[in-house]
Amino acid sequence: MIGSLRGPVTHVGQEFVLVELGGVGYRVVAGPSLLARLRLGSEARIFVHHLVREDKQALFGFASPEELAFFELLMTVTAVGPRLALAITSAHAVTKLQLAIVTDDADLLTSVSGVGRKTALRIILELKEKIHAAGIAAGGGASTDSDVVAALESLGYTASEARRAAGAVAGGDNGLDLRIKAALQELARNR
Repeated sequence: MIGSLRGPVTHVGQEFVLVELGGVGYRVVAGPSLLARLRLGSEARIFVHHLVREDKQALFGFASPEELAFFELLMTVTAVGPRLALAITSAHAVTKLQLAIVTDDADLLTSVSGVGRKTALRIILELKEKIHAAGIAAGGGASTDSDVVAALESLGYTASEARRAAGAVAGGDNGLDLRIKAALQELARNR
């Protein structure tokens, strides 16, 4: 599986970029924000989700590992395919999207073209459960800072980013959801 690409940009289209490595041009579907940053002839570093299906293969590209991890998390939601997951990931900063999910902000999600109210509520329901499950699995059921760290890591943050954010919001008797929300807000402030 392809995890990342680094090489010269040979073409930038409206929905994809071609990156050449070893004489092979890789067609990577990407969002508008990544495509706007890429220049013909410049070297690109793209984090990639390699989608393999019975009838096709596709590469979806992202500027950061956090965007890639969030895209892959969105792909686990029922009725969210790669194109919709890419549209959501490209619409807002990952921290803003994660905060919207934790705070049940369906309006932010429905502002993305192709996301209706029903889909937004499904995303919130399914991803909040995954975040909560990741926290419990890491802490053995106890509400500790390791729950917050585990939840942030499951969203694609590095261990050091997650520990720093969890440390910044530590010390309260708030529930896990509120601590995760506060940690996401801390990460959003520091970006």
